[in-house]
Amino acid sequence: MNHFYVVRFKNLKKWALIVVLAFFTAGFLWFEGNGVLSVFSKEKPVALTKGNTNDPNIALTFNISWGEQKVHDILKLLEQHQVQATFFVSGEWAEKHPDIVKKISDGKHEIGMLGYRYKSYLEQDINQVKKDLNYAKEIFGKLGYKDLELLRAPHGHFNDEIIKMAEGQGHKVIHWNINPNDWQNPGTQNIVDHVMSKTTNGDIILMHASDSVKQTAESLKTILPGLKNKGFQFVTVSEMINQAHAKTKIVE
Repeated sequence: MNHFYVVRFKNLKKWALIVVLAFFTAGFLWFEGNGVLSVFSKEKPVALTKGNTNDPNIALTFNISWGEQKVHDILKLLEQHQVQATFFVSGEWAEKHPDIVKKISDGKHEIGMLGYRYKSYLEQDINQVKKDLNYAKEIFGKLGYKDLELLRAPHGHFNDEIIKMAEGQGHKVIHWNINPNDWQNPGTQNIVDHVMSKTTNGDIILMHASDSVKQTAESLKTILPGLKNKGFQFVTVSEMINQAHAKTKIVE
């Protein structure tokens, strides 16, 4: 997934075919932060955690499910540094704060869903998850945001069944692979150091815009110009997906 390659096997010898198949079968990504393991293959549903490692594109994402104070400072900094981000918003929060959702959208940021209630999908049966997702879609539709494709599972908790159900309804499940745990308020410099030292091409960075974060905005004052100075380009998650598809390669 992170290399977005299509392999043509017809010109390979038998031993090479076995090696290549073994490589892709064994390939995996470790999701930083909550220890979720995902194997990327065409045979099973997957969640996106990383884009093309050959491009300097990175996606900055924010989760928001409660509060109305901290998000404004974050939006101001994003505007100041001309960075477009992707905000994953719970339907329950959006219903209470439609004006802030509009402010996010007016700032040219992308909106994805966190379901309706911010409750772990692994603590619910699949029918409850489907009901929650459908209700979130209904709420966002009423607010004028129809056909939202991007979905992030609350707390990042999901399994194959959940991904398959979401994909069946036209959604792309988006995870992350850089997580400074800013919601724990570990210290502004710790947040900065984590993001600046670990970010590489194609990374999806998880941060938060709920009122629990006390140091995120301050850390962004260094992170936003710092990542740009390192040559990274901020894109939305959808842009990352579209650019990856456009640059799919045929490997002989």
